[in-house]
Amino acid sequence: MLNIFTLANGRLFQEEIESLEELTKFQPIWVDLEAPTLEEKRWIKQHYGLSIPEDAMDEDIEESARFYEEDNGELHIRSDFLIDDDEDPRSVRVAFILNQHNANLKSRGVLFSIHDEDVPVFRLLRMRARRAPGLIEDAKEVLLKLFDADAEYSADTLEGIYDELEQVSKQVLAGDVTDTRAGEVLAAIARQEDLNGRIRRNVMDTRRAVSFMMRSKMLNSEQFEEARQILRDIESLDNHTAFLFDKINFLMDATVGFININQNKIIKIFSVASVALLPPTLIASVYGMNFKFMPELDWALGYPYALGLMLASALGPMWYFRKRGWLK
Repeated sequence: MLNIFTLANGRLFQEEIESLEELTKFQPIWVDLEAPTLEEKRWIKQHYGLSIPEDAMDEDIEESARFYEEDNGELHIRSDFLIDDDEDPRSVRVAFILNQHNANLKSRGVLFSIHDEDVPVFRLLRMRARRAPGLIEDAKEVLLKLFDADAEYSADTLEGIYDELEQVSKQVLAGDVTDTRAGEVLAAIARQEDLNGRIRRNVMDTRRAVSFMMRSKMLNSEQFEEARQILRDIESLDNHTAFLFDKINFLMDATVGFININQNKIIKIFSVASVALLPPTLIASVYGMNFKFMPELDWALGYPYALGLMLASALGPMWYFRKRGWLK
């Protein structure tokens, strides 16, 4: 899908392009390509003189491969954006291309974004730009606002993680955690730990992208200050993710502790039962000996007597253990 965004009266307006002729009618500041087809890439090439690299969404982590400037003045930024999906939380790689200086190309002053699927942060910015006049001034402002919205989206997701962990805390700290409930709690904790890790990686990536924009001297004084504020927000998010990791580890240890307690209860019962059965085993072993002179062997009530003695020797320790509270 090829969407273009024009700026009029301080507001951002969206147009969905279905042909090259439609593309030539507008002067956008932002061209968004969501899972672009070869034909749509060809339109961009013909009208703007911009070639979209085949490896635009590669998973390189080196800074030189993710943040660089071409000889023709094109600035390339590859950054990850979070998608907080209940079933499949993930990060989506987005490639940004911005030509600031080369006036020979129609792409000057136009931000191009390429990604494989819709990103919540993009929807959030589009909604805000339509409702808030003056929010966007140029293509650089679009890029900054996207990173700002990404930090805010990460913060909202962290709040959701905290709320989920609060529910887990109530279950764990209430005591009497069964093995079934412990399994459910561990699964919930693992999901939140994975999401928290994704957020931390996401804000780290956003920090690198914003820092690159500041170093490239592409921002004016107001935009530079806005970028510094984004970095301060990201710093606070880093601290919060560290706090959540500590809380997750505590809940994990507490849950595992309850599992160990439940296992110890089972082992204790087996241990007590083993000790209680030692006297009957001893008695049965005595009467299993083949000595010639054993008076009970010729006694008519010898067999019931032996059984009664074995039963009494088993019940006696069990009564004592229960009285001491060892069976609880």
